[in-house]
Amino acid sequence: MPRSTQTDSLRRIGVLTSVALAVTLAATGPAAAHTEVEAEGARALDQNVELTFSAESESGTAGISKLEVILPEGMVPQDVTYEEGPKGWKFAPTGRGYTVSGPKLAVGEDAEYVVTVRQLPDAKEVVFKTLQSYSDGKVDRWIELEEAEGDGHGHGHPAPRLALKAAAPGAESVSPTPTDAPTTPAPSATASDEPAAEQSSTQPVADDAKDDDGMSAAVPVGIGAAVVVVLGGGAWWMRRRRGGAA
Repeated sequence: MPRSTQTDSLRRIGVLTSVALAVTLAATGPAAAHTEVEAEGARALDQNVELTFSAESESGTAGISKLEVILPEGMVPQDVTYEEGPKGWKFAPTGRGYTVSGPKLAVGEDAEYVVTVRQLPDAKEVVFKTLQSYSDGKVDRWIELEEAEGDGHGHGHPAPRLALKAAAPGAESVSPTPTDAPTTPAPSATASDEPAAEQSSTQPVADDAKDDDGMSAAVPVGIGAAVVVVLGGGAWWMRRRRGGAA
């Protein structure tokens, strides 16, 4: 093979190699970005467990400004305590989980924060679907349950998942499902109330003895006694007068 032809062939091989390398890096670059959750030695039903979340930036023009987490079954926002995170970021519970947000981070800077959960569920693993928002409004949806759900080239967005070891012997749930408050029964009369009710409905005995015209029975009795006294006094006066005349 002439020397010039050999040189041309080597140049072509070099160009093709460079192109292949660039394509490979472009294909693998986005796939390297992801969101993770870690808790060393975590077991099912463990209590007061610290979870460390890390979200890698995929944007070359905007910074991460918010992370929204959807809690798995068996965990509620009230059982999550915010420990630390990016400067100025705050924790806020939502109807399905919580958000951690604040001033936008520098372009290309990853977000990392720590929370403590009251108790882990009784499961083999827990999944924390995450929505990662940027200052320009873009949102990365790390919600796929299987990594193979991507476009076939490793560009999926798998949700952060935490594998759990078997629960410790004797471990029990400390977060039972809340029950509806019992309905308070209507108040009913008690034994102590019954005598009072009877007394209030019973009139004095003297009132029951009234005549039809409303006069008390004691009035006729008094009048009769007075008549007897007057008649008796009159009879005594008449006898005394007769005796004096004789």
